[in-house]
Amino acid sequence: MEIRLLQYAVEIYRKKSFTKAADSLHIAQPSLSQQIQKLEKEIGVRLFTRGQGGVIPTPEGIRFIEKAQQILRQHDDLLREMHENNEGIGSELTIGAPAVTGGHVLPLLIKNFLKRFPQMKVRLIEESTEELENLTIRGDVDLSILPLPIESNQLATHLMLTEPLLLAVPREEKDWMSEQIRHLVRSADENDQVTEGTIPLAELSCSPFILLKQGFGFRRIVLDLCADSGFQPQIDFETSNIETAQSLVASGLGVTIVPKMVMRQNANVNPLYIPLQSHPTRTVVFAYLKERYLSLAARAFMDVYEMERLETSR
Repeated sequence: MEIRLLQYAVEIYRKKSFTKAADSLHIAQPSLSQQIQKLEKEIGVRLFTRGQGGVIPTPEGIRFIEKAQQILRQHDDLLREMHENNEGIGSELTIGAPAVTGGHVLPLLIKNFLKRFPQMKVRLIEESTEELENLTIRGDVDLSILPLPIESNQLATHLMLTEPLLLAVPREEKDWMSEQIRHLVRSADENDQVTEGTIPLAELSCSPFILLKQGFGFRRIVLDLCADSGFQPQIDFETSNIETAQSLVASGLGVTIVPKMVMRQNANVNPLYIPLQSHPTRTVVFAYLKERYLSLAARAFMDVYEMERLETSR
């Protein structure tokens, strides 16, 4: 059985179409169909059927695709490892990160990485946490920066950072604010970014919340914090951008919780930040597939981050 036949079957599974798979593989569709028929004859089972949603795998086809993906990953890993043993660090690294985190930790990190390895090409993929987990499992991303918890047990993690979470509220009093929140808002100077006082999250049980959309790991963190405080938040707005969430808060439309790293610096036009009494944090990790060879470039990228962190802490 040839490796390319496994590649053909996996691509048809991904595209759910012989025509789209043929375009992606740069071969003629009739030729692709013939090759799959040849493969099915060799293994003695039918791999695909046509359904309403396009081409779908048979039960035997699902099992075959799972094994084929494992073989292809091992094949690619072996080639990459042998190449790196002979030639040294490669020339390309693909990094995945959600926008909440990527825009704050990656620019300087990538800059310093490229200073040390100018021959490298870094490709950045920004997606939701859920999609990044899928991309990392499929091997489309070498390394992802993700918040805990991670849903898949197929991913290994390496600690990156742990940071405080802060409540963001409007700077003007609103009818839905509790008296404790009103007091902190009234007491804050116009130049204050963060209040001196803290507040229990339960004080926000009647406040309108602005959250990230489904699929973002940080949304789960906020919902879990609210559940631990005994309430389900009233969600008035959802967005895929933490900056948009903070702008909506600044406009008086609700409250949100943000990681400290994304806290805005200009106090006059931004939310007021209040520490929570429970002192919640979030932990961010490098994530990669356990069963895959971790490239020298990915290892070097994590090493550069660690050196940055040590230099900053001195």
